[in-house]
Amino acid sequence: MVLFVGLGNPGPRYEGNRHNIGFMAVDAMAERHRFPPWRRRFQGEATEGHVAGIKVTLLKPMTYMNESGQSVGEAMRWLKLQPDEVVVFHDELDLAPGKLRTKTGGGAAGHNGLRSITSHIGADFRRVRLGIGHPGVKELVHAHVLSDFAKEERKAWLEPMLEAVSDAAGLLAKGDDPGFMNKVASKTKPAKDKPQKEPSAPEFTPTPPRASVGPSEPAPNPFAEALRKLTGGRRD
Repeated sequence: MVLFVGLGNPGPRYEGNRHNIGFMAVDAMAERHRFPPWRRRFQGEATEGHVAGIKVTLLKPMTYMNESGQSVGEAMRWLKLQPDEVVVFHDELDLAPGKLRTKTGGGAAGHNGLRSITSHIGADFRRVRLGIGHPGVKELVHAHVLSDFAKEERKAWLEPMLEAVSDAAGLLAKGDDPGFMNKVASKTKPAKDKPQKEPSAPEFTPTPPRASVGPSEPAPNPFAEALRKLTGGRRD
């Protein structure tokens, strides 16, 4: 069994926020793999099912982002899992929108959800870093992560990435993180424009030769004709 955790904040106010992309990822997986309805469990919402033959528990902590570790720690202990059997999906400022990387262990890099989880289960859990891009300056980070994805962003890269993540989740459940990354990358790679077909040269159809004709008869001379009639055709 593995535990897939999506990070976010509960409630409709935060539902479309960039900070909630982790919730969006596990929601997409639950739908794609036809998991049962979510139910209250482990200080969050959880559901269980199978992905590629592996039993998977999906979890969305309802403790708010800064206390995510309470929910994750409780679930991990109840399910008798080790930290490397916990996979956390979270927003990543240091990756361009639509990019994805996996990582095991490491620091929190300023992410309060990761910091809270580390304080409860240690740092050796697996992470799926879902790029949302950086606003450019530190002062704008808070507003950036708590703002909703624009409609254009959803269509251009968010929805394709979530679909690819849910489709490739079986590799992640089996522990094949590189394979998971490669499959997501191949599914979200922008399609190359098809090369324009060179216009073909117009087909040459030779003009058929005109039928040859013999020399034309000389035009009749009215004076010569009158003279012939007067003389009876004689030529003295």
